[in-house]
Amino acid sequence: MHMLYNSENFAVVQFEFDLTGQAMLSIDGALPQGESLKRGGYEIVDKHARREIYLEGAAAEQFKLGVQALISNAPDEDEIDDYLSSFTVLAQQPVVLH
Repeated sequence: MHMLYNSENFAVVQFEFDLTGQAMLSIDGALPQGESLKRGGYEIVDKHARREIYLEGAAAEQFKLGVQALISNAPDEDEIDDYLSSFTVLAQQPVVLH
């Protein structure tokens, strides 16, 4: 778990899991030697709405590509927050403190 961004409005955390030996294997039941299965995604928290969304798979890849394009233009905090707000419109999960 890595905190990637934290502003007054949003927080973004990256999750990455190594699933070697714990997930789908090849037809013969083994992973290719020296390979591991990786899985992960991004959690985006809208602090004001108290909602969060978890992106994985294709959505996470699109998010990552969008962030890379945004960063190449040296954005300010407002531009980053605007980009994040386009994803949090879909957020349904309320934030729960543990």
